[in-house]
Amino acid sequence: MKTLIVCVSVSHGNTRRVAEAMGEVLGARVVEPEEVSPADLAEYDLVGFGSGIFSMAFHPRLREFARSLPEGQQGRAFVFATSGFPAVMGPMTRLLGRKGFEVMDTFSVRAFDTFAPLKLVGGIHKGRPDATDMAAARAFAAGLG
Repeated sequence: MKTLIVCVSVSHGNTRRVAEAMGEVLGARVVEPEEVSPADLAEYDLVGFGSGIFSMAFHPRLREFARSLPEGQQGRAFVFATSGFPAVMGPMTRLLGRKGFEVMDTFSVRAFDTFAPLKLVGGIHKGRPDATDMAAARAFAAGLG
């Protein structure tokens, strides 16, 4: 199964670490949205879309990439996120569904978060994602195959 993971990881590298763990299991290449064109996605059997959560939403670069995708049959996808608080997955899964993807599943994990006021107290979820979280990400990816 040919798999690609498109992710945006900007704050602490947490999302990239999770994407790479999933990528090891799936044999997937991990790229940023600017490194792949919407047309390239047709080459893949499964595409992952993930980012950290910012103000209760996926990163704007990932949302814009997803919006730029053509409508029509796109294949299978999964969505994942890292966040200090519960991730809101519905808007991204619905957007991908409207673009023609069959979203197989979603995955989210708590991660070190220093967004705005949290920075004043040194952030939350220090040390996350940890080994248990990474094992969960690998198990999630194994279940997609």
